Amino acid sequence: MMNIVVRKATIDDIPDIHEIVKQAFTKYLEDLGTSHKLAALEEDYKTIEEDIKTKNVYIALLDGKPVGTIRYHMISDDTAYISRFAVKPNSQKCGVGRTLMLTVERDVMNKDKGTRIALHTCSKMFSLVRFYYGLNYYIHSTSTDRGYIRALLYKELDSQGKNCENQVISYACCK
Repeated sequence: MMNIVVRKATIDDIPDIHEIVKQAFTKYLEDLGTSHKLAALEEDYKTIEEDIKTKNVYIALLDGKPVGTIRYHMISDDTAYISRFAVKPNSQKCGVGRTLMLTVERDVMNKDKGTRIALHTCSKMFSLVRFYYGLNYYIHSTSTDRGYIRALLYKELDSQGKNCENQVISYACCK
């Protein structure tokens, strides 16, 4: 069994976050089969530092090694927006992404008193859309403002906390 720990990111985590995002979004771009530029691949350490200061940024450790990250901020009184959700390709399918998403859900409901989470992903990325559907997200709309079909997904949070139980999660990594 592998141990997944998620914690708030600090300034010291910037190099690891940069590397995680670079690896994950490079794979995302390859899977898209396009040469479009992604803002995630253009960010520098200063951008990440600013996000740590102004957004909620988490880092996930798998057996003590940094392998995942996620950011969110409130875009209205009741809605959080997730960005830069990334897991290193060699650590995917181990529960890291699910653990990061559940961490955000708990935070949004308990700390921010939010009732909904939004995010964007490429609608052609079947594995990602399936992953989000498995977490009870649904496609709200699509756009082509980035040169490919992006889906805006939402999740309505259960006011009783049923969607984000406070559970300890351990997974056996199949890689």
